[in-house]
Amino acid sequence: MGRVLAAVVKIVIASLMAGAVLSALNISAAEILSEIGLTPEAVFAMLRTGAEWAIPNLVLGSLVIVPIWLVTMLLRPPRN
Repeated sequence: MGRVLAAVVKIVIASLMAGAVLSALNISAAEILSEIGLTPEAVFAMLRTGAEWAIPNLVLGSLVIVPIWLVTMLLRPPRN
């Protein structure tokens, strides 16, 4: 868990640094999106579409995976 948290902190720090540099160069997210032919609304629509696909699949998969994981944890021999 510590490695994941350390990775998240590194990503946050790198993102803040990149954002500060881009802000100093007067470059905004809207300008970058318009350069690649997207709008903020289109990005949010893609995120919403992705979430609408992912959430039901996550729930369905967890209905299979969680019970299997629970049984394997219960049947595992005890550690020292």
